[in-house]
Amino acid sequence: MASEIRVNKINSSTGVGTITLSPTGVDISGITTVSTLKVGTGLTASEDGDVFFTGVCTATTFSGAHSGSGANLTALPAAQLTGSLPAISGANLTGIAATDNVRTGILDVAGIATFRNDVNIGAAVTISESGIDASGIGITVANINGNQIGGRRNLIINGAMQIAQRGTSTTTVPGYLCDRWRVKTTNTDNVAMTVSQDATSYPTDFGQCLKIDITTAETSLDSDEYLQVQQRIEAQNLQHINNGTSSAKSLVLSFYVKAYQAGNYVVSIYKDDNTQRLITLPYTINASATWERKVLVIPGDTSGGGIANDTGNGFQLDWFLAAGSGYTSTDSTSWINFATTGYAYGQAVNTMSSTDNYWQITGVQLEIGSEATPFEHHSIGEELALCQRYYYKHSIVDGIGPYLLQYHPTHRFVHDFFPVMMRDVPTSTVTFSSHSDTPTAYKVTTTHYKAYAGSLNYDTTTTVYMTAAQYSAEI
Repeated sequence: MASEIRVNKINSSTGVGTITLSPTGVDISGITTVSTLKVGTGLTASEDGDVFFTGVCTATTFSGAHSGSGANLTALPAAQLTGSLPAISGANLTGIAATDNVRTGILDVAGIATFRNDVNIGAAVTISESGIDASGIGITVANINGNQIGGRRNLIINGAMQIAQRGTSTTTVPGYLCDRWRVKTTNTDNVAMTVSQDATSYPTDFGQCLKIDITTAETSLDSDEYLQVQQRIEAQNLQHINNGTSSAKSLVLSFYVKAYQAGNYVVSIYKDDNTQRLITLPYTINASATWERKVLVIPGDTSGGGIANDTGNGFQLDWFLAAGSGYTSTDSTSWINFATTGYAYGQAVNTMSSTDNYWQITGVQLEIGSEATPFEHHSIGEELALCQRYYYKHSIVDGIGPYLLQYHPTHRFVHDFFPVMMRDVPTSTVTFSSHSDTPTAYKVTTTHYKAYAGSLNYDTTTTVYMTAAQYSAEI
């Protein structure tokens, strides 16, 4: 039989501590030093200061710096979680049921929050990677893309090349074919081309494009030569972009383009009013004979004195197809005071170099903001009316137009009223049926044309009428 010592209490000789042994346990008063202390299988206290719990830990206070895993931290009343919390990673935050709340109230996230699935706000709004679905009253926003929510966004007229009052094909360059679009050459010696409203090749959602097809090549590209496609925007249509002020707005230009020659091209934007200003926007056609969409951002110009609120040239947009070295040596990829040497900076392709070459464009849109939105399609009637402010061709059937009417025993007159008010008093090109007294233009305004013949006596057999009429108030 092993030896035993039985005592009820052990006292220190210095009186610092006491160990009392009883049937219910061991009571130690004072400081107890052990290398490892275990209490059953649920608690271990080690000599390096760590305490490990595998069961439930009940405490009234935690003080000092502390850290640990919250894997088994459950049923913690919100009232007992106070003070500032350190940054918490949600990488391993799993198992939250759809009915559970992370927090009732506001979820305040600083930075970018990424949700892997849809986010539901009540029963009416769902935010997903494809958009926002609102089945309730609607969505209230101040603007879209920094621009007005409704109305006309596109500052370009006839961007889909639907209107071509002058005809569908021409070899006359410089000149217009598709309304508002001018094809221009400068100082060229040899080049010839066909300009057409092409309805055989176009991107999805469109039915026409403007096509430049080289039929005679320019033998060499001299420093002062260029070929461009141009549209000018009326100044009073640009007042809301705040050009030339500290509030100048950014614009974004988008268009579809196709060409035989891949390579580097450029669009320039020229402002004429006050201080002449210029910026060039380089773009690359990546593949031959392939429709590509280009998006070019134009920063707001805070200098240059702004754009006059009148009917003149506000912005001039020039798509270069070729440019000699006299236009490409000055960097103009940010706004500068106009310099001829920067007019086509970045243009490398010479479309005039071969009869194999062609260039096509459609779906042109210029809008406020820095993100391009889908092309704004208009009805054919609306687009025609916009074009007729700058050019109106009276459609005369079978060559018989308005008749001259007798208003005096020896005088007759004719009125031709325009469908919309023209930008300026137009240049008129009008022909009449054959007569010894050719009618003379008497008064031309922005709303109508009036002509008279001064030696036509009243009778019942002589008739004089318009056979053709066109009026141009292009910028």
